[in-house]
Amino acid sequence: MPDRHRPSVEYRAHLDGLTPAHLTGFFAGWPNPPSPETHLELLRGSDLALVAFDLDADHAAGYITALTDGVLSAYIPLLEVLPAYRGQGIGSQLVGRLLATVSPLYTVSLHCDVDVEPFYARLGLRPLGGMALQDYAHQCGRHGERGSLDRRTGAPQRPS
Repeated sequence: MPDRHRPSVEYRAHLDGLTPAHLTGFFAGWPNPPSPETHLELLRGSDLALVAFDLDADHAAGYITALTDGVLSAYIPLLEVLPAYRGQGIGSQLVGRLLATVSPLYTVSLHCDVDVEPFYARLGLRPLGGMALQDYAHQCGRHGERGSLDRRTGAPQRPS
């Protein structure tokens, strides 16, 4: 993790060379967190994924993902910055860079807890109504005890 000086962070829109070892420490506080292997798989499976990479520590400091139809809409399911890197503008950079990428689209949406709404409001997002279904038993993802969906067919997959 970072030492006392400000880390040298590189923002990557590619996942070349990224391994599960670079992704430890994320999903803190989740009752059933995805493994680093599943984390890498979800980054690869996203339509857009940006990673803030600390070059000094050789470790990811944060990431953001988006799912999009590429025509009208995008959805941001995940944004996370490791606790040791918070307060340095990394989350704002990740959101800003992703929004710049999807700026031609009509709508970009996300769901967030009420306590982080001010963060997103500072970046230009505003509250809208929404609904969600969350099954915490499935949080661990494909490399855990539960399965995932096939991206082509939408059919459930089970780990082998």
